[in-house]
Amino acid sequence: MTDKTKKILGWVLAGLVAFVFIGSGGFKISGGNAEMVKGLGGATNLLILGSLEVIIAILFLYPRTGVIGALLGIAYMGGAMAVHLVSGQSIMLLVVIEVLIWITSAVRFPELVERLRGAK
Repeated sequence: MTDKTKKILGWVLAGLVAFVFIGSGGFKISGGNAEMVKGLGGATNLLILGSLEVIIAILFLYPRTGVIGALLGIAYMGGAMAVHLVSGQSIMLLVVIEVLIWITSAVRFPELVERLRGAK
């Protein structure tokens, strides 16, 4: 794969991840639905979680803070999976988003892959 192709693929995937986080965050900020409000502990928690999702998306899109955004997104999705497991909900969509974040991070930030492999 050429560098140009990797760059385009990285931005397309990053846009997709950001779209998911901004969409979900915007829905939570706007009040969500009654079941979500009850399940997440009230409207205040919904506002905080929604704001956090939007911030993660912005950090992930901005190249200088992309790695931090990726790590926060991965951690956030891990927490969301834990909440879904405890409440007996499916985590399949969350796993797909988590894998998408990992793949996008590997394409956009090859230095992360090198560090994970132990290269110096």
